[in-house]
Amino acid sequence: MSATPQSKTKSPKDKAEFSKETYMRWFEMMYLMRRFEDRAGQLYGMQKIRGFCHLYIGQEACAAGAITALTPDDKWITAYRDHAHPLGLGTDPRAVMAELYGKETGVSKGKGGSMHIFDKSKNFFGGHGIVGGQVPLGAGMGFAEKYLKTKNVAICYMGDGAVRQGAFHEALNLSMLWKLPVIFVIENNGYAMGTSVKRTSNVTELYTLGEGYDIPSEPVDAMSVEAVHLAVARAADRARAGEGPTLLEFRTYRYKGHSMSDPQKYRTKEEVDEYKKRDPIEVVRGTILERKYATEKELDAIVEKINAQVEDSVKFAEESNFPDPKEAMKDIYVQQDYPFAID
Repeated sequence: MSATPQSKTKSPKDKAEFSKETYMRWFEMMYLMRRFEDRAGQLYGMQKIRGFCHLYIGQEACAAGAITALTPDDKWITAYRDHAHPLGLGTDPRAVMAELYGKETGVSKGKGGSMHIFDKSKNFFGGHGIVGGQVPLGAGMGFAEKYLKTKNVAICYMGDGAVRQGAFHEALNLSMLWKLPVIFVIENNGYAMGTSVKRTSNVTELYTLGEGYDIPSEPVDAMSVEAVHLAVARAADRARAGEGPTLLEFRTYRYKGHSMSDPQKYRTKEEVDEYKKRDPIEVVRGTILERKYATEKELDAIVEKINAQVEDSVKFAEESNFPDPKEAMKDIYVQQDYPFAID
């Protein structure tokens, strides 16, 4: 079974509307995601990283395009393929790598590991290991922004397998009923773990699931960072105007398996190679060179800088300590003083 084809997706109308600064930011951001994930895969094979590890290689445009379309005050939540989003938002790669190692200097103090990256300072609220568990949380984040009368938006990512969870439908229903400022994103990479969407869902055009709740919904060619940016920007404008949620189906592809333990026998090498022809990083690199925004030498310098940054994160993780066993009982409960009585 092959992945869902990249059909009926909306691409950017005019690439010229994006500046040199935006393209350079996309290139640097996506290359950092790619190199970090490449290195994480190697380290997992060396048993430096234990537990589960889900890589984002191939899907970088899904995060990068959304980051440039939103503001630093907007809120983010995703599933367990969660290393790239915080890196793009500006979380220190050292803290992310140390978390993968389970070290005390990790962004979640070494208690979460690969699937539970969390950085409140960047408004990134996970990293969630339960399939679909983050979807109602994303709706709740949108509810909080509306309750507090901000103009902020919550963006909630999920995999294509999560849309078969009841919580997905409950969250969509309430979000539209209450006109919550939430952007729901289905990262449809074609396979729920190792099973093609076509074998697990009667509905393969996943964006149409939102139409049952009258939610504006659309498919997006998420191998194009420009298309992602434009779709998220439209959705954010609607949310900030009080018009409620949007459901976006990001049609993307992962070059690696579902997780590091996935032998990938359910797809062909030819299928993977076909998607790599539209690699989002190489497309952006080509646009930069074509428009003379930078030279090959300048791009190579960026690559070298990021390579060194990632190696520094590995060194930092290697040299950091594991948490004291007593830390296991900390950060479980939080004392909260409420301005009202609770019976």
